[in-house]
Amino acid sequence: MRFTAFALDRASQALRRGPSISKLVVLFAVSSGGLVAYADSRLDNGVEVSQGPPKKKVVVLGTGWAGTSFLKNLDTSLYDVQVVSPRNYFAFTPLLPSVTCGTVEARSIVEPIRNIVKKKNGQVKFWEAECFKIDPTKKKVFCRSNIGTNLDGNGEFDVDYDYLVVALGAKANTFNTPGVEENCHFLKEIEDAQKIRRSVMDCFERACLPNLSDEEREKNLHFVVVGGGPTGVEFAAELHDYVSEDLAKLYPTVKDLVKISVIEAGEHILTMFDKRITKFAEEKFQRDGIDVKTNFKVVKVSNKAITMTNPSTGEISVPYGMAVWSTGIGTRPVMLDLMKEVGQASRRVLATDEWLRVLGSNDVYALGDCATISQRKVMEDISEIFKVADKDNSGTLTVKEIKEVLDDICIRYPQVELYLKTMQMKDFSYLLKDSSGNGNKDSIELNIEEFKKALANVDSQVKNLPATAQVAAQQGQYLAQCFNKMKQCEENPEGPRRIREPGRHRFRPFRYRHLGQFAPLGGEQTAAQLPGDWISIGHSSQWLWYSVYASKQVSWRTRMLVVSDWTRRFIFGRDSSCI
Repeated sequence: MRFTAFALDRASQALRRGPSISKLVVLFAVSSGGLVAYADSRLDNGVEVSQGPPKKKVVVLGTGWAGTSFLKNLDTSLYDVQVVSPRNYFAFTPLLPSVTCGTVEARSIVEPIRNIVKKKNGQVKFWEAECFKIDPTKKKVFCRSNIGTNLDGNGEFDVDYDYLVVALGAKANTFNTPGVEENCHFLKEIEDAQKIRRSVMDCFERACLPNLSDEEREKNLHFVVVGGGPTGVEFAAELHDYVSEDLAKLYPTVKDLVKISVIEAGEHILTMFDKRITKFAEEKFQRDGIDVKTNFKVVKVSNKAITMTNPSTGEISVPYGMAVWSTGIGTRPVMLDLMKEVGQASRRVLATDEWLRVLGSNDVYALGDCATISQRKVMEDISEIFKVADKDNSGTLTVKEIKEVLDDICIRYPQVELYLKTMQMKDFSYLLKDSSGNGNKDSIELNIEEFKKALANVDSQVKNLPATAQVAAQQGQYLAQCFNKMKQCEENPEGPRRIREPGRHRFRPFRYRHLGQFAPLGGEQTAAQLPGDWISIGHSSQWLWYSVYASKQVSWRTRMLVVSDWTRRFIFGRDSSCI
């Protein structure tokens, strides 16, 4: 009570003060021992205190690996962040093959995007809608909601932006093969995995119907996977385990009629892995009875058969019950339109620079599967590099002069460092020694032509990054860090020196760090290819796969759900209901 009386006295003194100062009105009410306070931060004339300049508006398109990684790492208190995506969740796509066979439930690998953004500082707006047009000139994105919230019922709206982050992913690439869209399943979204799961069970139930011939039963139980990449191989392995460990007990009369085929246009499956893994996978599939058809190109898919060609056998048609198409990625229509807007109509995929900015539009960034980094070639800037290094304008470069700019060159052109490693050269001077023919590297002096000769083969190491979740996640994290320190880096740039202009770049270019890759091959065996050319194949790698995939979940909720699903599967087996 003494504190309340004291506070009321101080409040009355504040109210008696002149109107020239800000008024703080404090109202106290004591009820059942409780104390309530209210503060009015307005000035006497009713004008609010200035909140500073408006925040830059960042619009994020997509909630996949790239978009979600960007949101999780972005300091959202610095920007007005708005997210647009046709799905209101993030899906852990590497486990989609497990969802197709009931090893993991669909809801166990998805996290609502609002659960993620509610933990961020500042308010993040989210709209469940699909972007169908991007106008980089007017800085607008045009969206359409399937739930039609507008008064006129069409569900269309547009959003302005200061910075646009495009992370729309990609669609399945059918290579315009007739019948694929109508008759094949894809495996890129949660909905795809759920459809495949129901289709597998339908094939078994259909094969058990009476009055069917053995030929019709074999057709229904022939599962075809088109594409021998990681997704196709993992699905084939998951399906084989599902059939042999669970469905064979439930459908004993038709278990011997099941056939799984993997069709690959190349000479081997898993060509992006080490040859030792490719060989092991092919041999294991042969032992498991999975038919691997290499050098076969699918030319047509009907609702009854898949037609393919091979140089030795010619064209053949194979009847099937279910087909899964997993042959790579294609560009979405909205991205094709954007490429025309920014002068990239002749390209097959949207190109960005090493800072993930779309070429031809400074305020638009693209990351993940919808874009590729167009690494600047050394030979395009070779004359400018020579001028920057030749500080005394002597017309020749010494090893000392090159070493002074070498760090900036390696940061700006990572292919230089990669080329040195590939050629097993200790440092840049060995490359110069080979070019000049001078045995004493310390006395080397190169003119412009000799310098060009030394770097002539460096650009051969430029390679496009793979379209994987690992690349997308790292790009999202990198771009968020750039946005977080954008203001300070404008004043104190941390990137390499500019070659064609004075000064330095604001940020260091994106550099992908490969952390390894897995190929689950069924039977609790997984092939792992880790940095340092370390190859591990077998049951121990399977447990490493379990631990890595559990730790990479975006929340403790999904982590616990995935682990519980794996535990349930070990104890009770996989679920075979058609839901």
